[in-house]
Amino acid sequence: MESVFQNETVRQILEKYRRIWAIGHAQSVLSWDMEVNMPGEGILERSVAQGELSVLSQEFLLRPEFVELVEKAKGLELNEYERGVVRVLDRSIRISKSFPPEFLRERSEVTSQATKAWEEAKKSNDYSKFEPWLDKIIDLAKRAADYLGYDNEPYDALLDLFEEGLTTREVEKMFGKLERELEPLLEKIMEEGKVPQNHPLEKEKYEREAMEKVNLWILRKFGFPLGVRSRLDVSAHPFTIEFGIRDVRITTRYEGHDFRRTVLSTVHEFGHALYELQQDERLMFTPIAGGVSLGIHESQSRFWENIIGRSREFAGLIYSALKENLPFMGNYTPEDVYLYFNMVRPDFIRTEADVVTYNFHILLRFKLERMMLNEGVKARDLPELWNEEMERLLGIKPKTYAEGILQDIHWAHGTIGYFPTYSIGTLLAAQLYYHVKRDIPDFEEKVAKAEFEPIKAWLRERIHRYGSIYPPKELLRKAIGEELNPEYFIRWVKERYL
Repeated sequence: MESVFQNETVRQILEKYRRIWAIGHAQSVLSWDMEVNMPGEGILERSVAQGELSVLSQEFLLRPEFVELVEKAKGLELNEYERGVVRVLDRSIRISKSFPPEFLRERSEVTSQATKAWEEAKKSNDYSKFEPWLDKIIDLAKRAADYLGYDNEPYDALLDLFEEGLTTREVEKMFGKLERELEPLLEKIMEEGKVPQNHPLEKEKYEREAMEKVNLWILRKFGFPLGVRSRLDVSAHPFTIEFGIRDVRITTRYEGHDFRRTVLSTVHEFGHALYELQQDERLMFTPIAGGVSLGIHESQSRFWENIIGRSREFAGLIYSALKENLPFMGNYTPEDVYLYFNMVRPDFIRTEADVVTYNFHILLRFKLERMMLNEGVKARDLPELWNEEMERLLGIKPKTYAEGILQDIHWAHGTIGYFPTYSIGTLLAAQLYYHVKRDIPDFEEKVAKAEFEPIKAWLRERIHRYGSIYPPKELLRKAIGEELNPEYFIRWVKERYL
């Protein structure tokens, strides 16, 4: 395979970068193991190991000879791949230089231990087990923002970590439009009743082994390279992790009832994994391998979950596998499955929220995160603030911590500033759908027949193969000729639910 990196300085950079890549590779394996296999008491040693690896990675990144090579490359005539390498590394160096090694070590150790504390707190519905760790996370987030620097408010610095170039003002504008447009839409959808608020399939119980067979059947229909370049495992919170372009793993969870949760989680994580698997292999071992941002990444998972997974055609496609493995399915039709997957009602759990109310869940978290950073809100204040905002936005109030403030793992991971990317991805998924439809007019028919290769090829050519060569907004302009536009999502909601 011919290299796309011809410049000698860039070649030297990439040769030195392989050690940084290898540390990241090892950290990914340790993170996956922690979520999937590690016994509970392993957390102390694991958190120290992760902390030391974080510092080691920073040392390699900030070595003077490496930084000097990147600086030298910034003034050279480079091709688009090489410019991408320099842009990504220059950004990484700027961010890494901002953080003292002891801060990175502390953050890694705290978040590793906070993750286990969150798991225990959620399982026992005992917020006090997580509260002191959340205070430490909030303090780390404030310090991180100060180290990074910002023009308008601390949240800008944290947003940029997850979505390159994104600002708080842009997020406020996006949510302002969504709140204005979706509130009356939600009322109308609930009044018209074309989709149900409840469905008897929610109550049907299943055996884990049966649903494992269904999920594997779906992944095979999608062409997921199980056992070759991918795996499906189980974790408390479903996730995707890439060790490289040829090793991408996903997890799901089984709760024994309401099977759409595990099906849609599996479909969602497949979308993330596909993004990693379909990248140009010439990017392997380089800093431009991997999705460019969390918003773009989420658009891929939400495309498969919402556009495909919640479609009438997909319900018809998977019906035979459901009927074969779930005895109770004999009492239901493919149309039941479709309606069950598309219920609309205010719900407590973000990951199980319908498409119409989902963005309100993200808006809630966006508001609370800004309050943590700007208004001195402490962990003890958050459950009540959470419940008040949930009641304001959706008219419901959580009865337990587990269905309220403890439902998401993200704050335990220290990823404050992450949540808005979920809304960006949700909106962008609908926007991509209308662009895909222009090139594949029989899109729905292809889903019905499990002919997914043309859809996967479109996504590969427009988005996946580029990895992180271009910043998010530039990638979108290149892929579809425009930046994020919430109007597409509003249109899709009206067409799907009204």
